[in-house]
Amino acid sequence: METRMEDAMEKTNVRYCLKCGKCTGSCPLARVNPEYSPRQMVERATLGFKDRVLRSKGVWWCLTCRLCSERCPQDVRYPDFIRACRAEAASLGVEHRCAHGDMLAELQRAMTVPRLKQNRLGWIPKKASVSTKGDLLYFVGCLPYFDAIMEKVKPDSIAIGQSVIQVLNSSGITPAVMPNERCCGHDLLWTGDTESFEKLARLNMEEIRKTGAKTVVFSCPEGYRTFKLDYADILGELPFEVLHTSELFSKLIDEGKLKFSQKINRKVVYHDPCRLGRHMRVFDSPRKVLSSIPGIQLVEMGRSRAEAMCCGVDAWMCNSNSKQMQVERLQEAKMSGADMLVTTCPKCQIHFRCVMNEKLPKAVFPVPDEAKIEVADLSELVAKALGS
Repeated sequence: METRMEDAMEKTNVRYCLKCGKCTGSCPLARVNPEYSPRQMVERATLGFKDRVLRSKGVWWCLTCRLCSERCPQDVRYPDFIRACRAEAASLGVEHRCAHGDMLAELQRAMTVPRLKQNRLGWIPKKASVSTKGDLLYFVGCLPYFDAIMEKVKPDSIAIGQSVIQVLNSSGITPAVMPNERCCGHDLLWTGDTESFEKLARLNMEEIRKTGAKTVVFSCPEGYRTFKLDYADILGELPFEVLHTSELFSKLIDEGKLKFSQKINRKVVYHDPCRLGRHMRVFDSPRKVLSSIPGIQLVEMGRSRAEAMCCGVDAWMCNSNSKQMQVERLQEAKMSGADMLVTTCPKCQIHFRCVMNEKLPKAVFPVPDEAKIEVADLSELVAKALGS
């Protein structure tokens, strides 16, 4: 895992950049903020203007959504380059500011204390069947904290975790859960705090070993990506299988273990989260699950799968540019003819609900009322169709 700009330039093919500008032409941020250009960031790095790159706002503006990498003819992995730049910038004391007063980042750092004892099981429904040991572990992540910290947005994130447990129970699975689970560390890693990230990785692995899990399941694409790629990068091959809930649900449908009893008469459009889609190439399983639910009519947005537009936020670094992109994506969802936007990322859901709850000036970008649409997580729809 590179934490220096020079090392990242070698590993991410930055030196092979053709200066063709496809990255900037593809970048959703560059479309709304003309000050930002991935091509210029790369050019400055290759010309030796290291300090200028590390101290630029652009290092923190990047969404790390990987749309630029998707279209780059030289396989320049720009988001990974940016991640290394952030790590080195943070080591030099360059500050950045996340939303919600950095509360979530500080909470994650607090979880790096080994002696910390938590009670992470208060969100589980009383009727649910769970255990502290078992072959399949559900890693809930930071969902239990979102509802309290973002109360004004009313994210109802806990409902996602509860739905996952209900779906697993309905299929005959009693999942293991960890009473002292830590944050996966995704946001700290992508904002340059690699030391805290590695602490969280080792603490989580220690807790998972106690459960005896052979499979670890995530409803959060960020946790899924972090374990499957980043934990493996620093800790070596993981001793368990890593699955996203959409992959597990798809597998359970194939095995005949999910019996849908409720018809859901909705026209839905699916939003591909960047971490699950472009980062991990999981495009089909969420669509397969949705198409299997009785009554669901699945439609697509003009930009979907590998071409999907980002929700506009990376590691809670939200700004006015983010809001403009969110409104645009919601309008695109509405134009598909759907009456519900379904995603598989709790954070995407929060960001979309947040912008719909805000009063934004008309002079900046279109009024959110023009893009009002119901937003739901895939797990909630599956649980409802099961009659859970």
